[in-house]
Amino acid sequence: MQQNVAHSALTPFSLAGLKLKNRVAVAPMSRVSTAGDGVATEQMLDYYTAFARGNFSLIITEGTYIDQAYSQSYANQPGIVTPEQVQAWRHIVDSVHAAGAHIFLQLMHAGALSQGNNYRAHTIAPSAVQPQGEMLSEYGGHGPYARPQAMTEQDIKQVIEGFARAAVQARAAGFDGVEIHGANGYLIDQFITDYTNQRTDRYGGSTEKRIRFALEVVEAIRSATGKHYPVGIRLSQTKVNDFVYRWPGGHKDASIIFSALAGVGVAYIHVASEGRNWTETAMLGNGSTITQLAREVAGVPVIANGGMHDPQQAEQILRDGHADLIALARGALANPDWPRRLQEDSQLEAFEHAMISPQATLENTRRWLAEHKAIAGSKGK
Repeated sequence: MQQNVAHSALTPFSLAGLKLKNRVAVAPMSRVSTAGDGVATEQMLDYYTAFARGNFSLIITEGTYIDQAYSQSYANQPGIVTPEQVQAWRHIVDSVHAAGAHIFLQLMHAGALSQGNNYRAHTIAPSAVQPQGEMLSEYGGHGPYARPQAMTEQDIKQVIEGFARAAVQARAAGFDGVEIHGANGYLIDQFITDYTNQRTDRYGGSTEKRIRFALEVVEAIRSATGKHYPVGIRLSQTKVNDFVYRWPGGHKDASIIFSALAGVGVAYIHVASEGRNWTETAMLGNGSTITQLAREVAGVPVIANGGMHDPQQAEQILRDGHADLIALARGALANPDWPRRLQEDSQLEAFEHAMISPQATLENTRRWLAEHKAIAGSKGK
């Protein structure tokens, strides 16, 4: 079979001192598959290791809660708080490393977007603004989100400290780095977004003030883990509960945000599209793209997400300088060996929503794949 070695995604890349064999990452995907104790399971170990064996060079885990107060977003979400949680992640890290890939832990705080509220009395957010939309059934939620309590300065301090402690735990578990979840409508994004941040103190108002919380999270993590430990951040304009939102200032807001993050030493910027294609969410009013602007302004590697399972689109984005790496989510679920298939010019499987329905658990995906293979096998007889 023809070897597709000319594709830009298959070329090596150096990220924060890590030598990646290609430019293809697995994007964070919430899989709500622990037993309720936040401890990663053997099934999760198999899930992450499969991507490494499939030749992905970088794996970014699902969002992982950072404290036992308000950060958890979903029932059965993994954490990085207790010794048992750290040890379970260490087994996964060791397995992924043995299979030849690097792995980062995504650190997440739900803020107001907590699915179900069955494990806490209330939520916290920058301001007491009820989130738009409704909870996600795939992650165990239903109905409208609860109205959160506005965070005090003490709350902010405690959350920042929680991010730093979680990063230290991640480093102890052997992760190659951490990614801060600043995207998709969760807590950090709630600070950045104008209509969810109505504060009048130093964390609210202008774009420069609304990005302050994210900057202090980065600074706290880097102080706690050391300046050489890679700390990336994932950002988006769209959200799980608002697909049409864009930063009001467009190019100007993006430049402020990206330059500020570069100033506190992020290792990379990961721009997410929240289930939308990059071509739909990346364009800015002046004809440039948000990922291209991030590269130019921040001067750090940029990861693009959204429709990257399409080899032609991935090639264009990398070749034309819109990003340095690509991250696959649903395309990786359907093709855990996507980089290998690309290299061998093999047929790619299409993602089907049934893979994460009725809930986005590993067991539902496993069941769908088994049934899919059985049907395909019977048709071949």
